[in-house]
Amino acid sequence: MTNTTHPSKQLVRDYLDARTRSTEPPPTPAEVRRELGWDLIPANRQPDRADEP
Repeated sequence: MTNTTHPSKQLVRDYLDARTRSTEPPPTPAEVRRELGWDLIPANRQPDRADEP
């Protein structure tokens, strides 16, 4: 079983505050999956994902 670490509440608050003030568009679903490591799970790498280019 894999140990999962979670960011502190303050770190999440700081991220959300910075994200709210940013003028950049939000990340794509593919980028979110990559950052979270979800693409490491074989079931998540299926080519039938609707949001993939």
